[in-house]
Amino acid sequence: MTDKMKIKVIKKVDAIKVDTGVKTAKVSKKAPAREMVSTVTNWVNDFQNRKREETKVAIERFFSSHPTPSES
Repeated sequence: MTDKMKIKVIKKVDAIKVDTGVKTAKVSKKAPAREMVSTVTNWVNDFQNRKREETKVAIERFFSSHPTPSES
């Protein structure tokens, strides 16, 4: 019966080391994910700003104050 029973003794110092190691791994995985999300967000914002500027220029050209010959 003693062959099947195994008791593992964990000291306080060892338990603290195990806990800090796990937390470090989780934080290290979150940092690259946040960086990736930030990068993609910046790409989307840049794309939207470019589209807005292009649309603004197109509208300004369409409604320019230069009269056409049929309007004068």
